[in-house]
Amino acid sequence: MATNVAGEPAGRHQSKKAAASGWIGSALEYYDFFIYATAASLIFPQLFFPSSDPTVAIVASLATYGVGYVSRPIGAFVLGHLGDTHGRKNVLIVCMFLMGFSTIAVGLLPTYGQVGILAPILLVICRLVQGFAVAGEISGASSMTMEHAPFGRRGFFASFTLQGVQAGQILAAAVFLPLAHYMPKDQFASWGWRIPFLLSFVVIIAGYVIRREVDETPAFAEVERTNATPRAPIVEAFSTSFGDMLRVVCMALMNVIPVVATIFGAAYAVQPAYGIGFAPDVYLWIPVVGNVVAVLVIPFVGGLSDRIGRRPPIIVGALGSGLLAYGYLYAISIGNVPLAIGMSVLMWGIVYQGYNAVFPSFYPELFPTRTRVSAMAISQNLGTAVTAMLPALFAIVAPPGAANIPLIVGSLALGITAIAAIACFSARETYRIPMKDLGRPDAVPMDKATYDRLRATSGEATPLRTA
Repeated sequence: MATNVAGEPAGRHQSKKAAASGWIGSALEYYDFFIYATAASLIFPQLFFPSSDPTVAIVASLATYGVGYVSRPIGAFVLGHLGDTHGRKNVLIVCMFLMGFSTIAVGLLPTYGQVGILAPILLVICRLVQGFAVAGEISGASSMTMEHAPFGRRGFFASFTLQGVQAGQILAAAVFLPLAHYMPKDQFASWGWRIPFLLSFVVIIAGYVIRREVDETPAFAEVERTNATPRAPIVEAFSTSFGDMLRVVCMALMNVIPVVATIFGAAYAVQPAYGIGFAPDVYLWIPVVGNVVAVLVIPFVGGLSDRIGRRPPIIVGALGSGLLAYGYLYAISIGNVPLAIGMSVLMWGIVYQGYNAVFPSFYPELFPTRTRVSAMAISQNLGTAVTAMLPALFAIVAPPGAANIPLIVGSLALGITAIAAIACFSARETYRIPMKDLGRPDAVPMDKATYDRLRATSGEATPLRTA
C-alpha cells in the first residue's frame, strides 16, 4: 500500500517482511563470520599456527581474523555496485551464498600438522571470501529495511538488521559452548571445532528461502522506473557524497568495541600465555550474555532515534563504551568472572547499542537512493578495515607478560571511539528528512510538530503487515 506522506516513494512497503529478512539474514551471515572469530581466539593458534613462541601463534591467528576485514573494501566496491544497479534483494542473496560456502570450506580444511604451511594459506583464502561476502550484507540489508519502513519509523525497523547481527553472535558462541564444555579436549581439537562451520549449510538453504520472498523497495523501484539507475554508482558516490562517506569511515571505527569485547578479550582471558586462566566455556558466556541484553536493547534505541534523532544515541554510545573498555579489561585482568560479565553487559550490551542500533538507519539516510548501497558499503567497510588488525596490534603492544594491559588497550579503544563521536557530531541530522530528499546536503528537515503528527499516524498510512 502506498504511503500518503509527501516525499515518500509510492509502492508497496513490506515493512515487517523486510525487517524479518534483514534480521534472519544478518543473523545467519554473522553466525558464520563470528564462529571464525571465536575459533581464531580459542583454537586456531594451536591448529594452524604452531610455534615455540605462543605470542607468535596468537598474533598470527588474530591476524587472520583481520584479513577478513581487509577484503571487505573490495567486496564493498563490487557488491555495492551490484546493489545500486541490480537491486538490494539480489545483492543480499549473492552475499548469503558466498558466506555460506566459504564457511563450510573452513570446516573442511586440513590443519598445519597435516599439510604444513598450506593450512594457514587456505585459511586466509577462506577468510578473504568471508570478508568479501559480508561487505555487502549490512549496507544491503539496512538499505532494504530502511526503504521499506513506514514514515517516521526508519530507525526502529532498520535496527532489526543489527539485532540480527547480535543474535548471530549469540548463536556462534552458543554452538561452541556445549562443544567446548562437554567434548574431551583432544576430540574438540581434532574434529569438534569443525561442527559449527559445517552447520553453515543451513545458511545457504534458509537464507535463500527467506530473501527471495521480499520485493524490491519502492525507492529503488522508482529509480528503475525513471531510468535513473546510475551506470557508475561508485564514481557518483565519491563525487557527490565524499564528505559523508568520510564521516561514515570515521564512525565505523566503532568496530573497536566488538574487537575488544570478543576478540582480544577472548585471547586475553583464555590463552595460557596471558596467564589469566579463564576456561574457554566460561569465557564464552561473557559475549553471550552481553549480546542477549543487546538484542533486547536495540529496538528500543532504534525507536528512540526516531523521536530524538540519530546523533545523540551514537555520540553517547561511542564515548560511553570507550570509557567502559577500561573496566571490562580490568575485570578480566583480575580473573573476576561475574565482574567481567557485568562490564560486558554494560559496555557492549547496553551503552554500545547507542551506536550499534542507530547506524543502520543513519548511514543509509546520509546518501541518496541512486548510490546508497555503494556509498554506505564502501565507507563503512573502509572504516572497519582500519580496525582489521587491532586484535593483532593489541597483542603486540600488550603481549603476554606486559604490565598495564587494561590501561594500554583501554586507552587505544577510547581514543578511537572519540574519533567516531566527533565524526557523528559533524554530520547533519536525518531522521526528519523525507525519503526522496535523503542524501541532499541542502535538504530541509520536516518541522518537529508536523513530523510527530505524521509519525503518529504512519502506522495507519503505511501498514506494518507484509501483504
